[in-house]
Amino acid sequence: MVEAIVFDAGGYRFVPSGVLQYSGGVAAQPGYTIRRVVFSRPVPVKEGFKRIENILRAEGRPLTAFCACELRSPAPLSETGFSTFNTDYVQTLKDWGIYDGVHNPIARSNVCPEIDPPAEPCFYAFSYTVPCDTEENTYVIAGSSEVPEGKGNYKDHLVRYQDISPEGMHEKARWVLAEMERRQAVLGYTWRDSTAAQLYIVHNPHPFLAEEFAKRGAMRFGLTWHFVRPPVVDMEFEMDCRRVLNERIELIEA
Repeated sequence: MVEAIVFDAGGYRFVPSGVLQYSGGVAAQPGYTIRRVVFSRPVPVKEGFKRIENILRAEGRPLTAFCACELRSPAPLSETGFSTFNTDYVQTLKDWGIYDGVHNPIARSNVCPEIDPPAEPCFYAFSYTVPCDTEENTYVIAGSSEVPEGKGNYKDHLVRYQDISPEGMHEKARWVLAEMERRQAVLGYTWRDSTAAQLYIVHNPHPFLAEEFAKRGAMRFGLTWHFVRPPVVDMEFEMDCRRVLNERIELIEA
């Protein structure tokens, strides 16, 4: 079984993923908790990194405390385009002393609004660690689509490739929910610990909500449905989940 790796500089541990763009999830180490900040409107990536830096410094936290983010992009990309974006994105993480050339500890989701998409990739939200006197057991699981990680390409490994029938979507959902459970288990948690789950899909999720979400316990605090698509062409289903006890909105002037 995969074991979590401790990132001491950030005060958290992470699930290694075998891909460049994200880890499978992060959990605060003893003595720390995770906070989540949602921007009141999407912020372009370059500006978003600067805002994150300012927030961390204002709270006396190192840049390495940055542990998770949620992105919004204009439209699904080809695999080549997605790879190019990830290379550029990871450079900042390298500059911040987070990405070491082997492991990227940051948990990430990256999805594309079907309606009113941004003109360029943006930050929607981010999470970071702060010292904590109590055991809050906080974590953030990265977004996963219906495909195993580290296979070299997506097309040849997507679950029910190009199948958006009710049966195909149900199988995609079943696979992704199981992946959420696997990642939580690596960090020592289950659905009983989660405080939020987010679904990223433009198709009708009702046929599998009872069987794959409610019965598993993935909807204990409800389910937040974002009408968006995953970041790569032909992916149809993505979700993430978390246990975070302190969340707030950061107002962005229009």
